[in-house]
Amino acid sequence: LLTMAICVQIRTMNSASSTVSQTLADNDLRDQVLKMKERFDNASSDLANAQKELEKVRQAATQDDETAEAKEQELKENNMILGNTDVTGEGIEIILADAVNISSSFSASDQIIHYGDIQDVVNELRNAGAEAIEVNGQRIVNTSAITCEGNIIKINGERIGSPFTIKAIGSKDLLYGALERAGSILDWIRDAGNTATVTKKDNISISRYSGVISHEYLHEDK
Repeated sequence: LLTMAICVQIRTMNSASSTVSQTLADNDLRDQVLKMKERFDNASSDLANAQKELEKVRQAATQDDETAEAKEQELKENNMILGNTDVTGEGIEIILADAVNISSSFSASDQIIHYGDIQDVVNELRNAGAEAIEVNGQRIVNTSAITCEGNIIKINGERIGSPFTIKAIGSKDLLYGALERAGSILDWIRDAGNTATVTKKDNISISRYSGVISHEYLHEDK
């Protein structure tokens, strides 16, 4: 009886110690997340303030120039191309979603949307002349990366999940035709039971890229 009592006490102490350790680890992780969020919020605020100051400098630099209007228009067009401004225009909206009714005819892997499927759709849109693309609120720019970490898909470092809403501005007829042609990537996605819909839109709004586009190795050729 004494031996049993000692064993029970040891197990209880070990369990309590494990619980305390897990609680401390959870608290530490929570603190790290809060600190990262605070840093992100501060960085976003600094970026917004810097963009406002930059706009003031641009206006001051061109206000007395005879070609100010032309330069301002050129800046706006360049920012639209780079993805630094909110844009609107005609285009298409694509919805991709994992299969709802699982079929034994396909593997489980085939019946979910992978990051490669999103990459293929984005490439199809680019080839068809899309002038702006957005996936689940993430603007696609020249430095954007679509990656997969385990079963998590990320765009611009931000986690996204199914269903995936892809918006593209451009000729709605050309973009629609590129995605709905026979043998397109959407045919492959649908064959496995996944959802893939395409809708033409007269007016689509796409948000600007919220990150910072920087170049470490790119320099002007003098």
